Amino acid sequence: MNAYSKIYLEDAMNNLAVMLDYGGIADGDPQRFFDRFVVSSISKQFEKGNPKYIAGHSGVELAELVLKSTGAPKADITYSPSGRSPEYWSGWVLAYLQWHTGISFEQLLNQGIDINSLIRLYPTLHETDITKVLAVLLEILERNSNDHPPLKRQRKLAGLTQKQLAEHTGVKIRMIQAYEQNDQDISKAEASTVLKLARCLGCSVEDLIFVSHFI
Repeated sequence: MNAYSKIYLEDAMNNLAVMLDYGGIADGDPQRFFDRFVVSSISKQFEKGNPKYIAGHSGVELAELVLKSTGAPKADITYSPSGRSPEYWSGWVLAYLQWHTGISFEQLLNQGIDINSLIRLYPTLHETDITKVLAVLLEILERNSNDHPPLKRQRKLAGLTQKQLAEHTGVKIRMIQAYEQNDQDISKAEASTVLKLARCLGCSVEDLIFVSHFI
């Protein structure tokens, strides 16, 4: 399930590319800047395809909003996007991956898609068709999803035990255990069950579903 209408995809890719390129320079570290983006409200608006953020602002404006909202010092740099840097390419493919899967940037980060990893892939993949790049990234997500079930990861991020999660949601602890051990497919659970779990954990429903179901 795509995150938003495809008519906004080109703008989203270009803006995230410039945002990451500019932000990495302004913040002094592309990964640190991306971490800022992930925890900011701007990433949540971007994930939902809010036109104000994916098309209404330039990439530079988005980067400055991220820096300001996360308490970074104001940048004083001269910047001209070239479209050639590893950081630019990383933002470009990240926007496509997030649109294609519909899952959050936070989950992508938690499942091994960080800026440093993308930059390492740049020499071999930056001239490759986006669909081939996507296949590589989906393979990474699939492998990491199997190693770290989303429900378990989100529960630990929330600081809850299985027992506490069961008490807060009314979902039986044996079902929570089954979802976390991959004995049961959470994507086939009742929608109300997944919604209760997501609300309790403070994440989206999509963050609890394996990436393979978005391919």
